[in-house]
Amino acid sequence: MNRLLASVNIFVEKSQKETVLLALSELKSIEEVYEVAGEYDIVSLVSASCLEEFRDVLLKKIMKIKGIKSTITTIILEPHKGPKCLLRKANISSVLK
Repeated sequence: MNRLLASVNIFVEKSQKETVLLALSELKSIEEVYEVAGEYDIVSLVSASCLEEFRDVLLKKIMKIKGIKSTITTIILEPHKGPKCLLRKANISSVLK
């Protein structure tokens, strides 16, 4: 079963960045967390079984972390390169055989 995957770009209070990074790293639904330079302070990759579960993770877990000011979310429709593509390519190969 395919899972919903989303990039959640996070703006944080500068004094809380380390605390936020640690809290995000402890959430089961967050697969990857990156401290970045640019418009956002943190980029995370969130996995959920459906849109409703993702909404709960975002509103009830991520947005409740002290120091997070706001987020911008991008739902990933289809991976084309990277580790998330390995399973997809394996599934396509087995169908084509």
